Amino acid sequence: MKKRIGLGFLFCLFFSLCGCGGKEKQAISLENIVRESDTKISCTFDGIERYFIFDLPEKTEGEPLVLMLHGYGGSPEGFRATVHFEEQANAMGYGVVYVAGATNPGDATSSNGWHSGISSTGNRDVEFLVSLAEYLQEEYTFDKERTYAVGFSNGAFMTHRLAMEAGDTFSAVVSVAGMMPARVWETRNRGNNVSVLQISGEKDAVVPKHSDGSAKTAINPAIEDVMEYWANSNGLEFSETYEVGKQSVLKKYGGRKRKEQVWHLFVKGGYHSWPDEESDGFDTNALILDFFEELK
Repeated sequence: MKKRIGLGFLFCLFFSLCGCGGKEKQAISLENIVRESDTKISCTFDGIERYFIFDLPEKTEGEPLVLMLHGYGGSPEGFRATVHFEEQANAMGYGVVYVAGATNPGDATSSNGWHSGISSTGNRDVEFLVSLAEYLQEEYTFDKERTYAVGFSNGAFMTHRLAMEAGDTFSAVVSVAGMMPARVWETRNRGNNVSVLQISGEKDAVVPKHSDGSAKTAINPAIEDVMEYWANSNGLEFSETYEVGKQSVLKKYGGRKRKEQVWHLFVKGGYHSWPDEESDGFDTNALILDFFEELK
């Protein structure tokens, strides 16, 4: 039976309405929150129907929270069935929530996705995800200082935008096969306090790179420049480089007096995909959790 959740759990936030870097503010909140089942909740936000599915640890009070953002045309169920991040994460006390994107206005394909900044118009996804995170923090008493976002492809593009515009809510993000859209890059912050893990496939044709020359003709910035930016804007310095799995290279940035971390993994022979342990020699979920654990 569906159970309607009281309005006392709705939270109003103030965020930009003008795309990346806008200054105009207006109260906005989740509405029509309905518990569809033990693991699914639906709602509306800015008049658009949304839903999310969740896997909770035995105890949620004071524990970390991770929002999982699927790729373009994907779904929470499909993303969960592919990566099963919740299996290891729940055992370590992490709450995991797979969130549904929505169709952007003007998208002829009618596919669900995220307004990452690739286009100039779209849904208010930054505000939606912040509102959702605040709702979950209040409802389940998750740790507000350890709220993270993990995305794949279009969902990973979105994590770069969240890191830029919602670092007060998301203290760390993980981008798997993601890039930073040019519109986000052009309005980037001078300084940040947010940790970033980027996992890039060596042969990913979607993500611009200096390593293969694809950045020369790309509209969006090279992922190497993006990761240097995240490190520098957080006041971090190069720490170490070492091999992961089958000759993939992990580069780390840190700081003696900073808790933030910036990691960049180049997957040897990797394409536009979520790395697989059998093919790539490392467990992506375990690596992400190792990254989060370093931020304690």
